[in-house]
Formats: sequence, C-alpha cells, structure tokens
Amino acid sequence: MRLLVTGGAGFIGSNFVRHIVNTYPDWQIVNFDKLTYAGNLANLHDVESSDGYSFVQGDIADREAVAKLFSDLAPEAVVNFAAESHVDRSILDASAFIETNIKGTQVLLEAARQCPVERFVQVSTDEVYGALGEEGVFTEQSPLQPNSPYAASKTAADVLCMAYRKTYDIPVVITRSSNNYGPYQFPEKLIPLMIRNALSGKKLPVYGQGRQVRDWLFVDDNCRAIHEVLLKGRPGEVYNIGGDCERRNIEIVELICDILASKVDEPRSFRELITFIEDPRGAAHDFRYALDCSKLQRELGWKPSVGLEEGLERTVDWYLENQAWVESVITGEYQEYYQKVYGGR
Repeated sequence: MRLLVTGGAGFIGSNFVRHIVNTYPDWQIVNFDKLTYAGNLANLHDVESSDGYSFVQGDIADREAVAKLFSDLAPEAVVNFAAESHVDRSILDASAFIETNIKGTQVLLEAARQCPVERFVQVSTDEVYGALGEEGVFTEQSPLQPNSPYAASKTAADVLCMAYRKTYDIPVVITRSSNNYGPYQFPEKLIPLMIRNALSGKKLPVYGQGRQVRDWLFVDDNCRAIHEVLLKGRPGEVYNIGGDCERRNIEIVELICDILASKVDEPRSFRELITFIEDPRGAAHDFRYALDCSKLQRELGWKPSVGLEEGLERTVDWYLENQAWVESVITGEYQEYYQKVYGGR
C-alpha cells in the first residue's frame, strides 16, 4: 500500500508510523508533518532508515504543498493525525486550531477528491461529545457538544469529513479515542508532565481537586485499533476507541508518584509534591468522558490489551530511560507556555 500519514512525527502519529513500518516492510509510507513544537523526527529515529519509509516536511493547510504531495505519491490511503491537540493552548489562542484542524482537514479532503483514495481515516477525539455526569457512556450516535476551542475545531473537522463523504463519496472513516498515554508524548500533557516534574523535584500541578474522570488508553492499543479501521472500517462510519479504564486525574497522579517512588535510587514520597491549583479551563473542563467501544470490538475484533497499571509502568520506565529526549523538546517556547498556564496559580 502507498500510505500517507499526516502528523506522523507527533505523539500518536509516530507510534502509528512505527507500528505500520514494523508490520508492513513492503508498504510505501510517507510521513507529512509540519514539525511544530510537538512534532519531532527523533520520535522515529529507529525506523527512519527503513525501506519504504520517507518524510516530507509540510503543512496540511498549504493547498499547493498537499496537492503536489498527492500528485507525487498517489496515495491509496490517508490517515490524518495532524492537529493542534492541547486544550489549554486552545484556550490561550484558538487560531492555530482553526487553521490546522479545520482548514487543514478540508485541504486534505479536497486533495483526496481530486486524487481519489481508497480510504481516508480521520483521527478524532472523544472530546467532541462534550461531558458526561457520573454515569453513562458516549456511543457513536451521541450528539456532538464540544466545550473547548480544541474540541470545537475537531468537531468541525469531523462534520466536514462526513459532508465530503455525503457530497463527494470520499471513503472517510472517523476514529474517536479517549486519553492516550505512552512513549514520546510531549510533556505538556498530564502524565509526562507529572513524571518530569516529579523527577525534577517540582510541584505537581493538579487542576481543582483532580476529580475529573478520563478513560485512559495506552497508545499502542490505539495504534492497533486505527490499523484495523484503516484495513476494515466501513466508509461513512465512526468508531470509538477507549481503554475501558476510567480514573480520576488525582488517581493517575498518585499512581505515577507511587510507581516513581518504587524505581528511584532514593525512594521518597512524590505525593508530597501534589499541588492543587485554580483551573484555567473553567466551564471548558469537561467533568467526565467514557466511551462505548462495542462497535469496534464487534465489527473489527479489537479490544484493549494493556491495563492501566502496566501501561503506566511502561510509560514511566520509558521516560526514565529517555530523559535526554524530554530535555531536548523542552524549549524556550515550552517554558513560556508553562509559565502562562501554571505560573502564579
């Protein structure tokens, strides 16, 4: 297969590229990535010399660059990971989210209309559904009720995909996953942020009382699910991908603290670093997400294989073994962002 992966230098995208390169050495895989702050070619150092894999730097919102890419590659399938993805950044300034997540998706869809593909997989998020109370789960038929600029931009992209499906018969399939975690995640997200801060002896900032509930999904499981959707998902359908693993944010932070304490040379109570701070997200901080993934399990035979405790331990081990990678991605821009979000709270 000639496969185009957009955003393949980011967290989930790079794990997916690695999974596909190692599974299908005879496929031609092009990774198209703008290399923003969260995109890093070091994420793929172990597969960059593989036969059939190549990288092209570019922006999915650049119509001419995307048209040339489709003309040169003539991809049979597209998997679109390219997105601005952090809620806190979208609250500070939503402009990049509109440009990449909405306009960029439309540019890709238009290119797929001009140079037809056999499959267009749009990688989305459970945040498009909005928030749940203490009970219930989101199904693929749940209404879309985004509460943050990030979630709104992903919702708009999903709706565009379905409109292109209806209008132009583009073979679109959408995946909506819960909170991913694992190796190569940029340290603005909860789990890698807590690991790095704890190892540095810094405070562990937790919004409010950490009572928000998220369903946690190890990134390898998500990559396997997207792989199945790429091969066998039905065009025009949406597939939820969840880990069946709901936990409050404070529980996740405490688990990380305990795992770290068991692995450092001088064990100490990292829990003492937990600091509750004012929640900058306000009403945009959804209380709870939970997904019904029975459709994916029933139709494609997928189910998560990595439990939370195992996944967190594997994640902590990776960050302990790759602290140089973490320090290399924390630039002046990251420090400025960190101060905007957490400074003074």
